[in-house]
Amino acid sequence: MMRIMFVGDSMTIGSAGDLTWRYRMWQHLCASHGGPFRIVGPRRELYDPAAGAPVSLDYAAADFPERAQAHLAGWGEGWHHMAPVIGEAVRAHRVDTLLISLGLIDLGFYTDAGQTAENVRRFVAAARDASPHVSAVLLPVIPNIRAREEPAFAAEVECFNELLAKAVAELDAPGSELLLASEPPGWDLDRHTYDGTHPNAEGEHRIAEAFATAMHQAWDMGGPYQRAAGL
Repeated sequence: MMRIMFVGDSMTIGSAGDLTWRYRMWQHLCASHGGPFRIVGPRRELYDPAAGAPVSLDYAAADFPERAQAHLAGWGEGWHHMAPVIGEAVRAHRVDTLLISLGLIDLGFYTDAGQTAENVRRFVAAARDASPHVSAVLLPVIPNIRAREEPAFAAEVECFNELLAKAVAELDAPGSELLLASEPPGWDLDRHTYDGTHPNAEGEHRIAEAFATAMHQAWDMGGPYQRAAGL
C-alpha cells in the first residue's frame, strides 16, 4: 500500500470551512489510482483564523474521512520549519511519497532564495535518512499578489524556482525519485484565489491537478486529473 503525506504551508493546511486541495487530490486518487493507498501524517487540523491556531476540524466536505485528513502542513510554515521535523514524520508514518508545496512563506519572511534552496536539500537528506526509498513531488512556488506588486519579491520567487529545479535534478536518484511538478495550469490570482494567495475552490482543483499530472506523466500513477461531479 502506498503511503502518501502532504507537506505544505497555509495553502495546504487550509482554513476552517475549506475543502482544501488535499481533499481534491484524495478524491482524484480514489477515482483513478489502480492500487491501494493511504494518506498519512501527524496532523489533521485546519487553521482557525478566529483562534489564530490550527485547531479546527471543520472541513467543508462531509465525505472527507478522518483517515484521509492527515498531513504535515502549517499556517506560516515553510522549508525552514519542515526540514527539522520531516525525518521523524517520515519515519513514524512510514511514508512512501511526499507531495510538497512550500517556499512562499520562507521567501516572504525567513530566508532568501539561496538559503531556502539549502533548506530543500536539508529536507530531502533528512527524509532519506528516515526512509532511503522515499519519493517526492515538489511544486514550485506559485507567485502571489505580493509578487505581482513587488518586482523584487517576484524576482526572488523566480530565482528560488530555478534553484528548486536544479536541486530536484541533482538530487533525483533511482529508488528515491524526486519530481518537479509544473505550476498549476492557467493559474490566475484573481480567479483562483480568494485573497491573492490562498486557493479558492477552482484553485484547489488546479493545485491538485498539477500534482496529479506530474505523477501520471512521470510515474504512470493514477490517470489524468478527475474532478468529482458537482465539485
